[in-house]
Amino acid sequence: MNNALASCIRVCAASDAILLLEDGVLGATKSSPQADAIHRLIESGVRVFAISFDIKARGLSELQLESVELVDYDDFVTLTIQHRCVQSWY
Repeated sequence: MNNALASCIRVCAASDAILLLEDGVLGATKSSPQADAIHRLIESGVRVFAISFDIKARGLSELQLESVELVDYDDFVTLTIQHRCVQSWY
């Protein structure tokens, strides 16, 4: 099992943002093992995003956490510009 999302969540600060893409969007579902942690992060000020195309491509639209913001690939670029440090987690 990949623990990348759990590791990422542990080091997030209130000014950070998480962008879930490709199979990482599974973390944005109500049944995700990290769903509660994602809710707590969002309540603490961390913004959590998921690529809308990846959510739809995996048939997860009905299972998505409502608090996760959907973005497209143009928004992905904007997010990388807005955040000084970008870290990939695999």
